[in-house]
Amino acid sequence: MKFNHELIEKNVGLLAIFTVIAISFGGLVQITPLIFQKDTTEAVEGLIPYTALQIEGRDIYVREGCYNCHSQMIRPLRAETERYGHYSVAGESVWDHPFQWGSKRTGPDLARVGGRYSDRWHEVHLNNPRDVVPQSNMPGFPWLAENVLDGELTGDKMTILRNLHKGGYKGNDLYTDEEVAGAKKAVEGKTEMQALIAYLQSLGHALK
Repeated sequence: MKFNHELIEKNVGLLAIFTVIAISFGGLVQITPLIFQKDTTEAVEGLIPYTALQIEGRDIYVREGCYNCHSQMIRPLRAETERYGHYSVAGESVWDHPFQWGSKRTGPDLARVGGRYSDRWHEVHLNNPRDVVPQSNMPGFPWLAENVLDGELTGDKMTILRNLHKGGYKGNDLYTDEEVAGAKKAVEGKTEMQALIAYLQSLGHALK
């Protein structure tokens, strides 16, 4: 029996099945090698694990939807590297769950924001962005200064990260038992504003 393309092209079901198969093979060819490359699975030199407070700050960053407008990925284009610094590499984000790279850019890229502004500047900006950037269309987050962390789940979050990345920090686990045990005390009484600022200040120090 002679094969005829018309059979597939006129049958929506078969066309859909073979399309999925073709895309799957293409994905496997592109993605599978990345799983075994060190530069995509191992932390870059100088990267340090998030502190207990920074972990809480990152969760607040995700909860408040900051990633909808701010990506954490600097492209290797001259305009980007001159403005933000070294382009982003996968080794900077190996401990991030969920991954924060993306194409959203309504607001500035935050991948290298750490240390660029003072804690006080961030506090004013998060409370009312137009106090420091008059043309900003970013909403304010004043309630973050009122919400206080209790740290009940912080240790569990650190344990999960440690289990996901056994020996992932210079051959050692990301966190010691003492750090996990002291996680609640480390964040207890801190505001969500302080946690978010601590997270933002941690970004981008591994590469300049």
